[in-house]
Amino acid sequence: MNNTLVRTIKQIGVIAAVILAIVVANRFLPPQHNPLRPINLDDPIGVATHFKLARVKSDAPLCYRLLDKAGVAYTRLPSDAGTERCPLNEGLVLNQSLFPYSLAPLRMTCHQTAALYILEGQVIAPAAERLLGSPVDEILTYGSFSCRNIAGTDRLSEHGRANAIDIKGFRLEDGRLIDVRKNWREDSDLGEFLAEVHDGACRLFSVTLGPDYNAAHADHFHLDMGGSSICR
Repeated sequence: MNNTLVRTIKQIGVIAAVILAIVVANRFLPPQHNPLRPINLDDPIGVATHFKLARVKSDAPLCYRLLDKAGVAYTRLPSDAGTERCPLNEGLVLNQSLFPYSLAPLRMTCHQTAALYILEGQVIAPAAERLLGSPVDEILTYGSFSCRNIAGTDRLSEHGRANAIDIKGFRLEDGRLIDVRKNWREDSDLGEFLAEVHDGACRLFSVTLGPDYNAAHADHFHLDMGGSSICR
């Protein structure tokens, strides 16, 4: 058997092994860990979730179908809803998600809304029940869309692209308030809850910034689905 034939057989073997691995992974991996399975916004967060959300960014029709399936209520914005500097392409107004927001209406991109919905259902809700023994009644926010630059720079913020939200705290059904400025890194259930929300956001959003990042974020979490990759 000549060397060329041996190499060809080895190459065929490698290709067959790769194909078999893909078939087995596609069949047996849970959906949240399988990048080949379609995304479902109600699936648990897994190793493939952020990758799937990144794909949704370039497929607006798919994104809106996912929101519809999840029961998120929204109003799509017209193509001329923004400005020349801050266009609202494929934007929406969030009418109803799993929780109300203190500052409404929230104007966001579809994929930002999809990531936020997963955070609500797979991180915020279970963490509040498990750690605090009370459901969340309201998410306290500084808002989403704002046509402005990143502080101290001449670069447009992801807020100017309707691709970010700032969360400053939470109100529980039992009346307690959780405040990012006050309770971050606090040795308490409230501090643990905030740490879990921050860590969960890092698994979903491209950028998650909190008080450890800089003084400008001392009182809120900034979450965006932009082109950077930061978890601080």
